[in-house]
This record gives sequence, C-alpha cells and structure tokens, in this order.
Amino acid sequence: MKHAIRLTAIILALLCAALGAKAQSDAQFSQYYEIPTLYNPAAVGQSDFIRIRGAGRLQWVGIDGAPQTFMLSGDMPFKLLDKRFGTGLVMQQESIGLYKSLNINAQIGFKLKKFGGEFTFALQPGMYDQRFKGSEVFIPDGDDYHQGTDEGMPTTDLHGTAFDLGAGLWYSHRRWWAGLSAQHLTAPTIKMGGEDGGQVSGENIYEFKAPRTLYFMAGGNIPLKNTLFELLPSVLVKSDFTFTTAEITARARYNKFLSFGLGYRYDDAVYVTVAAEIKNFYIGYSYDYATSGIHSASSGSHEIVAGYSLKLDLGDKNRNRHRSIRIM
Repeated sequence: MKHAIRLTAIILALLCAALGAKAQSDAQFSQYYEIPTLYNPAAVGQSDFIRIRGAGRLQWVGIDGAPQTFMLSGDMPFKLLDKRFGTGLVMQQESIGLYKSLNINAQIGFKLKKFGGEFTFALQPGMYDQRFKGSEVFIPDGDDYHQGTDEGMPTTDLHGTAFDLGAGLWYSHRRWWAGLSAQHLTAPTIKMGGEDGGQVSGENIYEFKAPRTLYFMAGGNIPLKNTLFELLPSVLVKSDFTFTTAEITARARYNKFLSFGLGYRYDDAVYVTVAAEIKNFYIGYSYDYATSGIHSASSGSHEIVAGYSLKLDLGDKNRNRHRSIRIM
C-alpha cells in the first residue's frame, strides 16, 4: 500500500505539472503502457520472454488525411559474460495528409540490479525516413483567395533519410516501474530531394526537422486484497521543449486475463480500453472520444494492439533445448 500511495502521488504531480501546454510528439497510442519500447529503448527485456507487439491506430475517423499509424516491435533479454542485457527492434510508420514518415530503430540496454529492482540503460540508433507526396498537391485558382502556384510548395514527390539516436533509463520493481527517455537526440534534419535521389530544382530547399523529445512513463500493479482483481495505473508525459502534454490511465485486471479501463489525455481526448490475455497472447482495443472541437467532424479514434510472448530460459543450462529436425 505504501508503494501504491507513493506511485499515485507521483502520477498526480506529473499530470498537474503538464497542464501548462499541449502537443503531440511522434506517434500517439492510447495503449502506450503495452508498447513501452516505442517511447523508451530501455524498456527492452523486462521479462524472460521474447515479446512481440504490433499496433494500428486510426485517428479522427471521418477526417480526410487524419493520422494513420502502425508499429511493430520485438524485444528480449540475454546474458553475456554473466551480465544481463536487453535488445530490441522497433518500427513505426505514420501517414498524415501528404506526409509519410518511417522510423526503424535498434535498441540495446545494459541491466543492473539495485534497490530491490532493476535499472536498464539503453541506446537506440536508427533511421528517420520522410516522404511528401508533392504530386498530389492541389491549389485552387480562378478566385481572389488562392494563387495557383506557390514557390514554397513542392509539386513533385520528395524523399529524405537521416540518422537518428535515442537513449533511455528504466527502473522496474515488483509493484511499479518508471522510465525517462530522450528521442531524436541528434535533432535530425532531413533534406528532401526527388524520389529518384536527385535534388529538387529551384532555389527552395525542402527540409524536415525532428525535434528532441522527452518522455516520462510510470505505472504500477496494485493487488486488491482477497480478490482476483488488481489495479494498473499509468501515466505518460511528453515534451519537445515547446509543447508538453500528459495522459493518465486507470485500468483494472481480473485474474490476469481480462482488463478494462479509462484514460484522459490533457485537452485532447478521453478513452476506454479493454484487453484480454490468453496464455501468451495479448489483444487490446481502445476508443478515443475527442474533448476538443474536432469531435464535431470525427466519430473518434480506434486502436488495436496485439502480441505474443515466448518464454526464454536464461539459466546456465537450457532445459528446453531445441533439436534440429534433421537429427530428430
């Protein structure tokens, strides 16, 4: 109970501190607690499982060009020279209007047991890819409000790639976890040229810059005495040093099988979640209802997360040794 009170106080303090501003940094998922490696590379290898997760989100359904996001991640622990490590790979693709971005990142973390829990320090090198469908730009003319041509607007398809780097710190305890990470540490600037790799003619140089972004995540696992229920509160705070936003989620899980909950994203949306865990499979769904004026044009946002976990044996002797089918 002491840990629960402390965790609740931390969550409320962080939420109140974030009420001064708002923004959306990188991809947005309401089930962030289930795909933590997307936001923090140090979340790799937090159990003795190979964890695979896939997610898809359709935001603001009913609005043309609204964000559509997909991600795939996999992570696992391993031992080297009697030291514990974690490694993973995460891919994220998002389409917004005529823009499409792709991030592919490798993750490696070193683990250290301290204070009754485990710290993980991790780095995340990767690639940031950006595309713009300039060939589909339409500027109406023939009236007093639009100019048919605009030198600042490309009319050909653009593409560019840049190196990206992230880092993170994660601490996991039996009843709670917390992590702090920084994405786009190099603040990559993507110079966008033609799809064939050539430069766009003219004096204009088209660039896209990914801002450095900080993430803080925390959550807990609070069993309810003499019941099969447990409470799973969590919080996500993100900032690119210009805008800051936060969301808080309260979930309940029954018999480690069925979970359901409510969430609130500051000045953006409220959402409901429901999920089921069957053996090593996971499937979760969330629905967002916008609290801003955008709700009048959209029927809401839908999100699905699915995954599978494969047990590993990290002991000195692998009791579940696999044999090749050629010698069986």
